[in-house]
Amino acid sequence: MHCFGRIGKCKFTYPGGCEIGARPINMHLDGFEQLGVKIVENGGVIECECGKLIGNEIVFDFPSVGATENIMLASVLADGITHIKNVAREPEIKCLQDFLNSMGADVTGAGSNSITIKGVKKLHDSKFKIIPDRIEAGTYLLMAMATKGEILIRDVEPEHLEALLHKMKRMNCKVLTSSSTVYAKYPIKYIKAINMKTMPYPGFPTDLQSQLVTLLATAKGTSIIVENIFENRFKYVNELIRMGANITVEGKTAIIQGVDKLKGAKLEAKDLRGGASLVEASLMADGVSEICGINYIERGYENIIKKLIDIGANIKLE
Repeated sequence: MHCFGRIGKCKFTYPGGCEIGARPINMHLDGFEQLGVKIVENGGVIECECGKLIGNEIVFDFPSVGATENIMLASVLADGITHIKNVAREPEIKCLQDFLNSMGADVTGAGSNSITIKGVKKLHDSKFKIIPDRIEAGTYLLMAMATKGEILIRDVEPEHLEALLHKMKRMNCKVLTSSSTVYAKYPIKYIKAINMKTMPYPGFPTDLQSQLVTLLATAKGTSIIVENIFENRFKYVNELIRMGANITVEGKTAIIQGVDKLKGAKLEAKDLRGGASLVEASLMADGVSEICGINYIERGYENIIKKLIDIGANIKLE
């Protein structure tokens, strides 16, 4: 957290968010302590304070995106050099490095499994363009395939979507890319069943797992999907079953037997990406579906209803 470098202290409660599994913050706090932060927990409130951050070597047990970002932010104004090992490699980490460096920070290594931050005295203002949202782009690609259509997405980074695009090709989808666009078209015959495991980047992203499962619900054959990141990420499956999907969840594995079609139903979105998958399922289903809990969906997709209506979806917001 950059506030350590600016004012030397902060106070916060345990984070919330979608209930998709355990989200311990121990790696964040352990990293802060190794930089010299004193941490006290009192009644669910965590108080952090330090006189001056001191660079150190920090090794993560797991390549956490949030922990990587937080230690990067805390280290840029620390005294000395910080080495963070076993870090997350997501494109967003590289984007954060570029942003901090544009403000005068000295950060290197993002995109590899080790990041080095040389502390500086101060940062300055900067004008910076952030990278496109790869999960939003991936969601629309899968929605287009679920409705047996085609789609062209502009202003995207295709290399950030390589894991998804590889799977789409394996499913018989036509996929074409340029430096900043992705075009996808539904197969001439049918979507082919595949197997997939979610993994940290550059593996298949957990945030596109539910959207892929929804597409595979009407694929030809049996698909096996393993969720390796969050243990409660299959909560949306019961809603798909109500629509006629044939899916069995065993621990962290979902077994999907493709059916001919889904049917409309009244549905409840219980988290962000699971909610997006219910929109996808409703678009591909026969009949009318009604989804409640759309606040989850709108939290992570800007103007999703308008964007889908603009490309032919029949959606009404009530």
